[in-house]
Amino acid sequence: MRESQNHALGLALRDFFQQYLPLQRGMSSHTICSYRDTLRLFLQFLAGEKTKSVVDLTIEMIGTDEILAFLEHLEKHRRNVPGTRNVRLSALHSFFRYLAARNPQYLHQSQCILNIPFKRSTTNNIEYLESQEIAAVLQCVDRSKSDGRRDYLLLSLMFNTGARVQEIVDLKANDLRLSKPVSVRIFGKGRKERLCPIWPETAQLVREYMEERGIDSHKPVALFLNHLGTPLTRFGVRYILAKYLRKAARSQPSLGKKRLHPHSIRHSTAVHLLQSGVDLSTIAHWLGHASINTTHKYTAVDLEMKRQAIAKAKPLNSQAPSKTSWRENHDILAWLESL
Repeated sequence: MRESQNHALGLALRDFFQQYLPLQRGMSSHTICSYRDTLRLFLQFLAGEKTKSVVDLTIEMIGTDEILAFLEHLEKHRRNVPGTRNVRLSALHSFFRYLAARNPQYLHQSQCILNIPFKRSTTNNIEYLESQEIAAVLQCVDRSKSDGRRDYLLLSLMFNTGARVQEIVDLKANDLRLSKPVSVRIFGKGRKERLCPIWPETAQLVREYMEERGIDSHKPVALFLNHLGTPLTRFGVRYILAKYLRKAARSQPSLGKKRLHPHSIRHSTAVHLLQSGVDLSTIAHWLGHASINTTHKYTAVDLEMKRQAIAKAKPLNSQAPSKTSWRENHDILAWLESL
């Protein structure tokens, strides 16, 4: 009986990752990897709490107390923010939702875990680069070197398209259309495909880069490679951007006061389009947002647009206040009506 209990957890995990997520739910490889990391962290934590090896863990050992202890561990010891904690909890919810459907004997146990709520988190201001800051970053790139020309194109293409960092590193040579109308084909979240126009200047940079590196535009080969000749990773892009941000901060001190990362360039693209008068629906399609509600957040981030809006707004106190006093009118409701 004990052996079958151990096998139940292992079999459930195997089917969850090999059948349910990729075949039944059609989850992307990135989502599956995120779920995998969560379950790995949780099993390691649980094994430590129970003073057992991972292979000796059973489904019966997992309850709300263990899940809550794990979430507390993430925040206190791994210093995860509430948003990351909620991502981990979402993965655990998904597993136990699957487990309840596959093994009805664990239905009550799973329902209790599914009732663990997500934690509310504060919404931080969106950090983005102003136009002069982007120009300062690009000016720091040494284009006399091969890696510098790669970095210049990488950053230019990211700003032009507003692509997510994973979308950029996944780009293949045949995803670019360099004849009119020039565009790039981007595969986003949920394997959604979108076409994004690119500026003539960006297209020229692409042509020069591909010619220099002997890249055939008709072949599905990675566009951006590292010094080892392998595709650039998300971490590589983060390193490249951080390097030029440090350099640009010398001429643009404002950069040193911001918490910037590759996704900040995506935000910068959205704000730039918004400032240029592009409507929200077009920006949503440009960035690959599933809902225009996601795009609405950018309307609240640009300080200059707020200043222009308040300048156009009519002051609320432009009308002379009523001289009627409630003390002179015994009917307070009538006085309120007269205001």
